[in-house]
Amino acid sequence: MHILFVTSEAVPFCKTGGLADVSGSLPPALAKREEDDVAVILPLYGQIGDEWREKLTFRKYIYVDLAWRHEYCGLFSTEYQGVTWYFVDNERYFRRSRLYGEGDDGERFAFFSRAVAELLPHLEHMPQVVHCNDWQTAAVPVYLKDFAVRRSEYKAVRSVFTIHNIEYQGWLEPGAVGDLLGLDRGWWNDGTLRMGDGVNLMKAALLTADAVTTVSPTYARQIHDSYYACGLEKVIDTISYKLTGVLNGLDTRSYSPRNKKAIPLCYSYRNLFGKTVCKEELQKQLGLVQEPDTPVLAIVSRLVGHKGMDLVCQVADDIMASGVQLVVLGMGDAWYEDYFRAMQSRYPGRMAACITYSDALARQIYAGADLFLMPSKSEPCGLSQMIAMRYGTVPIVRQTGGLNDSVRSCQLGQKDGTGFVFARYDAGDMLCVIHQAAALYRTEDFAVVQKRGMREDFSWRRSAAAYRDIYEKLLG
Repeated sequence: MHILFVTSEAVPFCKTGGLADVSGSLPPALAKREEDDVAVILPLYGQIGDEWREKLTFRKYIYVDLAWRHEYCGLFSTEYQGVTWYFVDNERYFRRSRLYGEGDDGERFAFFSRAVAELLPHLEHMPQVVHCNDWQTAAVPVYLKDFAVRRSEYKAVRSVFTIHNIEYQGWLEPGAVGDLLGLDRGWWNDGTLRMGDGVNLMKAALLTADAVTTVSPTYARQIHDSYYACGLEKVIDTISYKLTGVLNGLDTRSYSPRNKKAIPLCYSYRNLFGKTVCKEELQKQLGLVQEPDTPVLAIVSRLVGHKGMDLVCQVADDIMASGVQLVVLGMGDAWYEDYFRAMQSRYPGRMAACITYSDALARQIYAGADLFLMPSKSEPCGLSQMIAMRYGTVPIVRQTGGLNDSVRSCQLGQKDGTGFVFARYDAGDMLCVIHQAAALYRTEDFAVVQKRGMREDFSWRRSAAAYRDIYEKLLG
């Protein structure tokens, strides 16, 4: 089977969020079956470092017509972890100061999507399955259907579209159908691209892709509800026959307490001594009081409302009164950043606000903390709770999306509990569970829950098998 994974970011080349972790981990997991040929294609951003650029091989160039635009498109490739990685080159669109957030993002990723579709016959193998991800690649299934009408080599290609976060849908002005995407007006008139008074690329991908997936079974159910679907609930109902929820996995080699990267001392569920050392070093590094018997509660997150930061701020003083030390790592809305900085001043030696993004510091926090708080309003999958469990840090999560699918409650004496769960989006409910977790920390049973979480299988093995099953059904 020839599989092409289309993404706007992937580790180790470039990253802004969880999509990069998925894009960097799922394709190598699929490639472990030798009879499958797996490739990934993404933009050649300026952020991709020289250590990777030196390994790239120039394949060819073409010109991509995007309505009236006639744009250069270079193709480079390299081999890594059994996968062929293709890079689409156009410096005007991709040599920018950041991956996203530019005023012409719609045009940039319309170009990328069209370029991917045009490049398929020029790859080493013509893909049988093209797996697209989020709004930046949502025009690809539309182009594949459009090209198949006139080009025979596209007729057998099947497409999969994965929703990583339904909030970001790719909205464009109505005129973009012809003036930017270069598509016939019929795609607007029949409602494929049209939503309200604008073009909605995610809606178009949901309707035109041969299969649709999202990143957890619970989220697949939730997005039928208007509370989670951000206006697309009727479309989700329409395509429910081809929608599947597949829980994301982790790169369990990278995220492991046995991996020496970034943590002071390795450890395992059989011997947690190294975690004690990691906690001591974390407290020292962040200026926290050296108290080995005080639970360290950590948050590693974007500091935005839908991640539950409003709940944390509502009861922040009560959280500190529970006898924990609090560590917050992340960036986001200025109001939350300023709040946590002020909180650090109120609680010197007991609270650390790290308003930055640092993968190395994040790993040190996962390894050194005792409890991990993730009170999301909405969480399609979430990887942080899985990473926390890998490092023996017990998660406290709200019962939503992938959090519900990956953390089992231990509050009511369940024998297989791996963390603490609360259902209502309510600061009081969250605080109650934090108190329960802090109380368990002071008992011998805490280590039982820690070790149970560390033994959970969050590898891509099962998820890759589920995706392979979807591909095989599409190909008959």
